[in-house]
Amino acid sequence: MQIKKQSTRSRKKVMVFGTFDIIHEGHRHMFKQAKQYGDYLIVSIARVKNIKILKNVSPLHSEQERLAAVQKEALVDKCFLGEIDDPFFVIKREKPDIIALGYDQKHSLAQQLPEKLKEMGLADTKIVQLKAYKPEIYKSSKIREQDKKVRKIRSAKG
Repeated sequence: MQIKKQSTRSRKKVMVFGTFDIIHEGHRHMFKQAKQYGDYLIVSIARVKNIKILKNVSPLHSEQERLAAVQKEALVDKCFLGEIDDPFFVIKREKPDIIALGYDQKHSLAQQLPEKLKEMGLADTKIVQLKAYKPEIYKSSKIREQDKKVRKIRSAKG
């Protein structure tokens, strides 16, 4: 499912990727930083199967719930669920001018990007690494861990 909030006639398309399981200020800061590189922000939301492979965890929210949450973000012009079998396909389809990686996106897929872009005929696509925004507070894994602690305390109290 794709959502378009404005015309694709914009000059520069910026693409970001992520799980977006718990939308927080860190994600909003990521969208804001990415949007500074262009005027049309595209968000590819990771599929559950790929999250399990890359992060060895399952998201708390379903794919459709995560998609709906990202759709509500004002800076996002287009969002969709990524491809399961070929995570690079969405890049070939969207042909972004810039790919903005989150500060912590240093996994194998990110490392393959320069070569994959060349193979797709997108060697001019620029790759930028975004800066963290209070990662000691706004990181989904930390928020999930805090939530687990709160639930454990509540269940112990009975």
